[in-house]
Amino acid sequence: MPTPFRYVVPVAREAASGPVAEVYGQMARDFGLARMPLFMTLSPAPDVLVAAWAALRESLLAGTAPRIGKEVVATGVSLANRCPFCVDAHTVLLHATGDHGLAETIARGETPGSPEHARLLAWAQATSGAVAGPAAPAPFPPGAAAEYVGTALAFHFVNRMVSALLTDDFLPGGLQRSRLVRRVGGRAMSRAVRRGAVAGDALPLLEGLPAGPEPGWAEGTPIGRAFAALRGVALSEEVPLGEEAMWHVAGEVARWDGGHP
Repeated sequence: MPTPFRYVVPVAREAASGPVAEVYGQMARDFGLARMPLFMTLSPAPDVLVAAWAALRESLLAGTAPRIGKEVVATGVSLANRCPFCVDAHTVLLHATGDHGLAETIARGETPGSPEHARLLAWAQATSGAVAGPAAPAPFPPGAAAEYVGTALAFHFVNRMVSALLTDDFLPGGLQRSRLVRRVGGRAMSRAVRRGAVAGDALPLLEGLPAGPEPGWAEGTPIGRAFAALRGVALSEEVPLGEEAMWHVAGEVARWDGGHP
């Protein structure tokens, strides 16, 4: 059966141990998915996997800002970065919040009817730098900034990893593009989405990882600690994703002209 994986042989859930098994367990509990291709792709490099998971989990899944708003941001960033895999995945997750109309409106490339969601979507897309014009004011209160900014930055990272290392389809034959499949998939994940996640649960996984200063926009929060670890790991000398994956990523970076992907 075809898989979404390119260049990397992921660690199977049944064979996982140590930090990889712990991340897989948190994914199943907090995301409602026992198998998430992006994080499985990072599994040969446990330090990267742990830090990337912590950054996404603490920003998107945990905290007090509404999950639906953060899913709008995740989808908006993914649209701006032209990452169909992530757009489809977060359309399903928008369905999981229960707002099926919002999910399909964004999937069609239309502006949400809710002014709040429309502002969040526009802000998220503008974070790519590909949208001309002056920056719009942040459409969220200062107390929620770390969660929204963290979600946006996490997906700028995730989109690039997905585009480099996965195919465009997370279901066979592109079934995720069916409105019915998206809605049914959302229903299956709705319990985990509505339950939320406890902030800070990913931090014990970061023990021993290299880390620099926390970013000012999230300093003193679990999100800040997670992003400090992700930066530290990314700047380390070796990321053992495998020779084929590393050659592919190096080639893509070498061909990059500095423009928006």
